[in-house]
Amino acid sequence: MSKENEVKKEVAVVEGKEVVVQTSPVVEMTQMLLSKDVKPEDLEKMLVIYERDQETQAKKAYHVAMTAFKAEVPQVSKDKENTQYGSKYTSLNNLVNTVNPILSKHGLSASWDIEQVEKIKVVCSITHILGHSESASMTAKPDTSGSKNEIQQIKSAITYLKSVTFESICGIASTDANLDDDGNSAGAAEDCITEEELSKIKDYTDNFKSFDKAGFLKHFCIESLETMPKSTFHGAMIMLASKKKLEDKPTPEKVEDKK
Repeated sequence: MSKENEVKKEVAVVEGKEVVVQTSPVVEMTQMLLSKDVKPEDLEKMLVIYERDQETQAKKAYHVAMTAFKAEVPQVSKDKENTQYGSKYTSLNNLVNTVNPILSKHGLSASWDIEQVEKIKVVCSITHILGHSESASMTAKPDTSGSKNEIQQIKSAITYLKSVTFESICGIASTDANLDDDGNSAGAAEDCITEEELSKIKDYTDNFKSFDKAGFLKHFCIESLETMPKSTFHGAMIMLASKKKLEDKPTPEKVEDKK
């Protein structure tokens, strides 16, 4: 390869390792135009092309990093114990601190945005060092179970929403049936989902060609859909929606069948 056609590369350092970032040919083209007498409108068009190219490269790098991350996702252990009920559960701190080092290793980082109007909304975003970011969000009312005061109700709901959105965007197996709520109601018996919530779940499962009911029940540690705890409902809906979207995504085989 001649020096004129040689692709330039930049190097970023992540966790002590060098990550090679290939510089797009568009960069060199833009530099060339800047060094010549170019019309402003032509330069503007080139910059638009350049920005789109950068976004595309960043998105590709994000998905490559996420694929590598998921190949190394560790099993999150249950680090807390409720002495009253003799059961263990996973705290938010343990969940995040176990996964974060692996995210960082692949140039990824997690962050949350929190909004509160009538309900609490938490958005968890995973961002790659090249700038591409994807997110998952969820809303809920303050957790009024137990004898929490107003601040504790809000904190408990935020803790739950942070965990579920983090698990969702990272593709980690749910642990929301054992979430830490700072000891205010840990281990307390939960109400099952309502008829309306059950109906929403069945709307998915009844029209889900590849739905594995036995695996689904095992994943959430329940005997039937009717016995699903209310705290598990939102996590289950996110999982079903994600899997249904994947199932409905067009593939070469599906396109051929339609013909």
